[in-house]
Formats: sequence, structure tokens, C-alpha cells
Amino acid sequence: MNYTARQIAEITHSTFTGDGDLLVKNIAYDSRIIYSAVHTAFIALRTTKNDGEKYISAAIEKGIKVIISEHETEHPKDVTFILTPDTTAFLQQLAAYHVRRFPDLQTIGITGSNGKTIVKEWLYQTVSDDFVTVKSPKSFNSQIGLPVSLLGIAQHHQLGIFEAGISRPGEMEQLENIFHPKIGVLTHIGTAHLANFKDENQLIDEKLKLFRHSKVIIYNGDNEYVDKKIKTLYSDRKLISFGLKENNNVCITSNWQNRKEEILVRWFDEYFSFPAQQRDQATLANALCVIAVLKELGFENQQIISKINSLKAVEMRLESVEGIQNNLIINDSYNLDMDSLRIAYQFVLEYQKEHKVLILTDFVESVHTAEFYPEVAALTNEQHFDEVFLIGKEITDYQHLFTGNVHIFRTTEQLLDSNILKHIHRALILLKGARKFETDRIKTALELRKNETTLEVNLNAILHNINFHKSLLKPETKMMAMVKANSYGLGSYEISEFLQHHHIDYLGVAFADEGAELRKKGITTPIIVMNPEQHSYDSVIEYNLEPEIYSLRVLNLFYDAVKKSGYDRPFPIHIKLETGMHRLGFKTWELDSLAETLKDKNLKVQSIFSHLSTADVAEEREYALHQLRVFEENSSYLIRQLGYTPIRHILNSSGITKFTDYQYDMVRIGIGMLGESPFPEIQQQLRHCVSFKTVISQISEVAAGESVGYGRHFKTTKMTKIATVPVGYADGIHRIAGNGAANIGIGGVLVPVVGNICMDMMMVNIDAIPDAREGDPVIIFGDKPSLAEFADYCKTIPYEVLTSISKRVKRIYIKD
Repeated sequence: MNYTARQIAEITHSTFTGDGDLLVKNIAYDSRIIYSAVHTAFIALRTTKNDGEKYISAAIEKGIKVIISEHETEHPKDVTFILTPDTTAFLQQLAAYHVRRFPDLQTIGITGSNGKTIVKEWLYQTVSDDFVTVKSPKSFNSQIGLPVSLLGIAQHHQLGIFEAGISRPGEMEQLENIFHPKIGVLTHIGTAHLANFKDENQLIDEKLKLFRHSKVIIYNGDNEYVDKKIKTLYSDRKLISFGLKENNNVCITSNWQNRKEEILVRWFDEYFSFPAQQRDQATLANALCVIAVLKELGFENQQIISKINSLKAVEMRLESVEGIQNNLIINDSYNLDMDSLRIAYQFVLEYQKEHKVLILTDFVESVHTAEFYPEVAALTNEQHFDEVFLIGKEITDYQHLFTGNVHIFRTTEQLLDSNILKHIHRALILLKGARKFETDRIKTALELRKNETTLEVNLNAILHNINFHKSLLKPETKMMAMVKANSYGLGSYEISEFLQHHHIDYLGVAFADEGAELRKKGITTPIIVMNPEQHSYDSVIEYNLEPEIYSLRVLNLFYDAVKKSGYDRPFPIHIKLETGMHRLGFKTWELDSLAETLKDKNLKVQSIFSHLSTADVAEEREYALHQLRVFEENSSYLIRQLGYTPIRHILNSSGITKFTDYQYDMVRIGIGMLGESPFPEIQQQLRHCVSFKTVISQISEVAAGESVGYGRHFKTTKMTKIATVPVGYADGIHRIAGNGAANIGIGGVLVPVVGNICMDMMMVNIDAIPDAREGDPVIIFGDKPSLAEFADYCKTIPYEVLTSISKRVKRIYIKD
């Protein structure tokens, strides 16, 4: 987009104050990730959970000169305000106007339950050499994401590929009012996103509304309802169905499960074939969808075969991993275009690192113009990297445009041979490169732990789970996230930093040492210490931590420490009440003594809280209600004695979902933010956020009658294929998981663990996977088996499984 503030106001029937000639090329809607203030407007979006107007001053501090909001707030004289009654409707109206300026643009609109992003990225890979193409960045497909994507259309674009996603009825009509795709694409329809719909059929009906103005509709016809509904609704359009069933216009007619056979595709009455390494149903259905679109765009069969054979896996994620020399490595070397570069720069803003380093390669898949690399340089300079490493033949010609300490290399090999990276200390290193440059070799050289056993933590999934729990609460209810025990084994600092960025109200740790470490690394969010020991009081005071007080003895000892420290303001404390857990806390008959003792002490009761012992046990609901009644009576009594009203909280993750009416002023989330719930109806709303992964080290053929592992507890009855996996009890695998108790996932198949678990290895029977190979990925737990299933194998709970995982296992933090 390229409009003045005045033009934007006219287009959207809004008003403005200030300089109407200011140029706007980008719109930011999150003040935390404004990576460039040049020609950028900040839109203060109002949602059910937040109000963007709270962040206008933060946007202005970052250099924003144009603000779009529903109200004008106090601001410097050089800031222009565009005023609108509804900021979301404003964004959609502006996008609708913008896209209609390009009537000759060939547009493809993609919707569905699964595969939207993969199909979009694969289409981009296959057509971007033939058409100047614009697409949705990442998974931008919502009521906000689609309009933002459409505003990226420019005059030189020939083809636009955009996703449209919905989460509730009525939303697709709004998106269709903005965007009328000429070619409509419907991918697989499944159970994803069903939460707010009556059933799958209603979800389908809603999604099909995107195609009201489409001339061509390409859809997955394996679903009978989809096939019938589209043929009824849109009988006057060009309809092309694809899928694994042979009733489709585009389908596979060979045995696609046989790796020795090529995939034979029928397009109406034409046939052609291609090899395929990955042959799961989802991948093949997505490939058929791409083929159908390419045929519709006029590509010949040989061109399509060549393009399908060169498809690359779509990695829609950014990884962060601990590096050598106390560095943090942000690896985003899966694709490289301007959209992904901007998103990577946004991601970097979430980290509190003073020293920042960029490694950037040529944009080999981009359309190059005389203005392209200067634009890359200008955007990069705004990020203030201390050092910039440029790799390639093209980008290095523009080294003079980049600020900071700039190093140039023609190849990745040259950079690695120079050994210059070994001199970087305590820095955030962003690795952003095209695949051809094999930048994973740089990541390997820089990361601290080289082994292939990893614990992957999906930060977006954690945020989704938090937001789901927040959706059950009043907007004003605060939330405390429990990050004790190294954030349940996931990494205390990494999780806390992410939560702090997303404005969590409180963090909870078990011991003062945990809180002190977070403070040393820059965490400023209030931290409650749930079990402050006497010897740690000095640390509590020094690092501005807030202790739980559960007895008069602890109260007096802590106050003595406060007086001794010379702290001259009321020190915040949190009073724990005993309501039936019988672990820690003040009992009913101690409240008068507590209130009397608190008088004349330079302490402030920040919160009063307790803990439910049976919130996750449906049969013990009455006991939980008993605890809640005790808490209400005792906390209310104490508040009257204090003469002021502290925050109150008693609900944990299960309590949030089952006793929402007792949310008080704050709730505490723990295992719920990691995607685990004992209640099936809640579990289906959550996303798994942890995957424990490794690879097959060796595959052996073991003859009948032979034994496997220590103690000879497993003996074969026939020739058996055994895979050795480099994970053992030193990595946190409970020995009880051996001898057939547990299953792990290889190639989507669950296979049994055989023999005893060793310190560093375990063995599995892979007779069920005849084509398994050494080096194939292994899922200890993640999607299949899930964390909860693996915990069941070990006869324990997810908490214990996670907190048992050794620190020698490499943690990788992912943002989709």
C-alpha cells in the first residue's frame, strides 16, 4: 500500500487531525513488534480481551507518526491521528478498497481445516518463477490477518495467493466482503476449529461462502458432504475436485503406499506420474491440490512434474536454541523473502539482548529490482544490529548500504572457514538464509548441544492455551503463570521471557533462587516465591521478589529480614490460607493472630490465596466446593481485618475450566498452558506444545531366540527388526517404560519399547515399519504418542515426565 493519511481517511470515511500528507506504506497492530517506524501507521485494535489504545504511547515512543484509533489520546504535535468508530472494520474497509484497485490481478483464495498454509507456500514455490506473486505471510488468514495481507498487493504483482480462516459463524461473510478470489481452493476439512460450530457440516457451509464470486472452485472431494454441497451451490462454476478417492477429477490411481512405485495421477482423462518420498495422505492430498491449481493456470504436464519434484518441505517456524559463548541462536533459515524477513525482525524484538548479530544471505527466490536490496538494507539498519554478516554474490554488492560492523562472504563455506563467528559472545544471532546456502551448517557450528535428541517447545501453542483459558475469564481477571521447576522442565527463562512479552501479570516460582536467576536475566514481571526458605530472604528482598507467607513463624522471620535490610517501603507479601489441602497455609483459628501481627509492620498483603486439591477430579467436586466456601469466608474475614482489599486467587488450570465463577481477581495457570487437561472437552481446545524427538541410531536384524538389552528380559520368538534409539534414563525416560510398557512413534506408527531402558539408549521393535531407515525421526512423545499417553505408559503424570527430562537434552523454542 502507498497512501497518505488524508487518502486513508477519505477511503474509510474517517476523520484525521494533523499532517494529512504523511505517507503510510505499512500498518502495525502490535506495539511490541514494530520493527520499522518509517512510513508505518499504528492501528489501535479493540478486541474482547484488549484495547490497543493502551499502547499508543509505546508506538509513538518507537517513532510512529500516524495513529489509527477510535479516540484521540494525548500526543506530541507531530503525530497524526486517523479517527474511526471501529478499527477492525476500518482495516477491512481499507483492504477491500485496496484489492479492488487491481482488477487484473489473478487471485487464489484458500480455505479449509488443514493444509491451507502448506498449499499456499507450495503454490508460491511452484509459480513465483513464472508470475510476480504476492501471498499471505505465514498463517495470516484471520479477520485482521487477511486484510493486512491484502494491503501488500502492489502494481507489479500478477498473482495473489491468500488464506482465509475462520473460528466462528459469520466470519467468512466478512472476509468475502473484502476479498473475492477468482480461483477458490478448499483443502481438507477435519475437526480442527470446530469449537464454535454445531458440527462439521456447519463449518463446511461457512467456509464455502468464500467462493460466492469465484469462477473456478478447486476442492477436496473425498468428503461426500463437501462434494454434494459444492455441486449444489455452485453448479454454474468450473468445478475441479481432487483427492485420494477415484471419484475425483484429480486423483492417484497407483498404489501410493508402495515406495517402489511412482505416483500415477489422473487429471480427468490424462495420466502422468512422478516420484514422491513422503507418502502420507495429507501430503499427497496437498500435492494433488497444487497440481489442480497449476493445471488451471495453464502449466503443461512436464512443467508440473518438474515443479512437484522440486517442492521443498514447508517449515513455518522460527527456532531459538542455546548457543556457544552464551549466545542465543534464532534460526529462520527455512525460507527467505521480504515478508519472512519482517516477521523474523519482529521475533527478535521479543528478546532482551543488548548485543544483536545478523547473518543474511542472497534472496535467491525473490524478484530483484534496483530498489530491492536497498529496501532490505534500510529495513535491516532500523534493527540496529551490532554486526552483520552478508553471504552471497548479490547482497554483498550492497554492503555499503548496511550500517554496523559488516562482514561479507561469497559462500557459507568461507564464513565457517574464517572462524570469525567464534569471537561472538553473549549475543542474539539471527540466522536468516535461503536454503541453497545450507545455513543449517552455521546453526550446527554455533549451537551449544550438537546431539539430535531435542525437546521442542512451541511458544505459539503455549500462547494459544493461555488465551483459551483467558477466554473463560472476565477481561479484568489477572493471570499468574507458574514457571517453577525450570518451567516444568521446558526452560524457566525462555518461557518467562515469552510470557513477559505477552503481558502476563505474575510469574510463580518455588524457590528464591529461581526468581533471582530470572531477575539477573532481565525479567521484570512481578514474581511470587511459593516456598521462601529462611536463608533465601536476603535474595527475596535484593531481587524484588514477593514471598508466600504461610505461618506466623515465617511472617516474623521475614519481617525481621526486611527491617535488617533497610527496605523503607511496604514490602509486598502473599498470604496463603489453608482450606483443605493440608499442606501449607494459615488455618481459620489463626486469622485473628495474623491480622494482629500484620498491624504496625511495614508489609503490604499483595494477595490472599489458597489451592484446590481436587479441581481435576470430577468425583471430588463437592470437596472443591467446600474449599471454595472456606476460602470465601476466611479471605473475606481477613480483608475486613486488614482494612484494604488485596488480590484474591485460588483457581489452578483445572479450576479455571471447572470453577470459573470463583475466578476472583486472579487465576494461576500451570500445566494448562502446556496443553494438558484431565477433561476431554477442554483437552480438544488445547494445543500440545512439547515434543520430545530423536532419531534411529541403528537398525538390526535379531534372530529368533536372541535377547535384547541388559538382563535379557526380552527374547525374540522370530527374526525381529530392532531399532536402537539414543535416549535413556539419563535423559529422563523412566525405566518403567521398558519391556513393552511404552510405545514411541516412528513414521506415524506406534512401536513398543523392548528390553530394559539403558542409561543412554533404548530399543524398539519396528517389524511394523518395513521401510524404516537409520536416521529416521522418532517421537518419544508429542502428537503420537501424546505427553499424557506417555505419562500413562510410565504410570505417572505429565508433570513428572516433563520435570524429569535431563538438561543435557537440547531445548528448541519454536514460533509457527
